[in-house]
Amino acid sequence: MYKITLKIDGMMCGHCEAHVNDTVRNNFNVSKVSSSHKKGTTEIIAETEPDYAKLTQLIEADGYKVLSHECEPYEKKGFSFFK
Repeated sequence: MYKITLKIDGMMCGHCEAHVNDTVRNNFNVSKVSSSHKKGTTEIIAETEPDYAKLTQLIEADGYKVLSHECEPYEKKGFSFFK
């Protein structure tokens, strides 16, 4: 699994966050997507890395600007009684 973090310019409110989240969900197979207009970020959890060119094109077609993207391995943190 991967955690992809996008820096996005132009999100101004919760509606903008929802719009970006819906664009990602509707076009890519993701486990989770979450955006923050205050931080200017969108975080995506997915099994595979997305096509960044397509991702950028779709988000920018909605009027936002993708400034950068970062990808790192993601491990779901489970609950355990033992450490």
